[in-house]
Amino acid sequence: MQEDRRLAVLRAIVEDYVATEEPVGSKALVERHALGVSPATVRNDMAVLEDEGYITQPHTSAGRVPTDKGYRLFVDRLSTVKPMSPAEKRAISSFLDGAVDLDDVVTRSVRLLSQLTRQVAVVQYPTLSRSTVRHVELVALAPTKLLVVLILSTGRVEQRLVELPAELAEDALADLRSRVNRAATGEVIADAVRRLREAVPEATGPGPDQDAGVTRAVVETLADAMEDHRSDARIAVGGAANLARYGDSFDSAVRPLLEALEEHVVLLKLLGEATEGGAVTVRIGAEGPYEQLASTSVVATGYGPRDEALATLGIVGPTRMDYPGTMSAVRAVARYVSRILDEG
Repeated sequence: MQEDRRLAVLRAIVEDYVATEEPVGSKALVERHALGVSPATVRNDMAVLEDEGYITQPHTSAGRVPTDKGYRLFVDRLSTVKPMSPAEKRAISSFLDGAVDLDDVVTRSVRLLSQLTRQVAVVQYPTLSRSTVRHVELVALAPTKLLVVLILSTGRVEQRLVELPAELAEDALADLRSRVNRAATGEVIADAVRRLREAVPEATGPGPDQDAGVTRAVVETLADAMEDHRSDARIAVGGAANLARYGDSFDSAVRPLLEALEEHVVLLKLLGEATEGGAVTVRIGAEGPYEQLASTSVVATGYGPRDEALATLGIVGPTRMDYPGTMSAVRAVARYVSRILDEG
């Protein structure tokens, strides 16, 4: 009973501190929240919470603020991530559905996340090496020229022109298209490259060696397209201007974070590994990998088609943030982006 009441007091302190940006006193808690107990009981609970390290007194005033430990307990005790409102869902859907390609999806996701959370949003581009081949199309542009179109599960589309060593008949092109898709479709990049190259010695039929040369030219072009433009370290960042809201903690929280925004490797490590199944991870303060960012929290999740986490997106910002709302926005945007990639 006492533990539940103290958790309610801690929750009220976190909510008030995030909303007001001011240390919270017992009188304000009693006035703003229906805690159902006397001010004296609230003061006793606050004293216990302080002794246990969940809140602290930053100045000699009576107000208290949550510690990293307090934020962690608050986040861990959230029973569920609150759902987005129907209006918010419609806004997310209409904004992201207008994207024309993968780069546009990433750009829109960063803008949307930063607007929804009023934090700095970070979106990692889908990692090419972990994506799978969705389809390969071969289009004859001339008797000895092909357009090779590679479509990946990430939504990335690669196009290459191939100059053939010999003319390719229509039935031979259809056969080659079929064999290439049979070898590569559904395979991750590394396996697709291996399987395609295993098919190189095969001719498109019982014809001369030039048929094998045509096959080899197409397969090598596809392999180059798959191995090119690896995007493991590519990220998009947006909403840095939102840090202006935290002017009171510039030196401790904002300045180190601004410096980190210039280092994409640092941001990728902050986001952590992509998580499958829609799990939202929250790392608070010193739980992160960098000591100089001990006043920063990260809320992140993985995204990708068919529940396959190809990359990570999330927000970074000072520990004084709206965790329930931020977790909800991060999860919702990740789900919509995953759906877009799933639908191609």
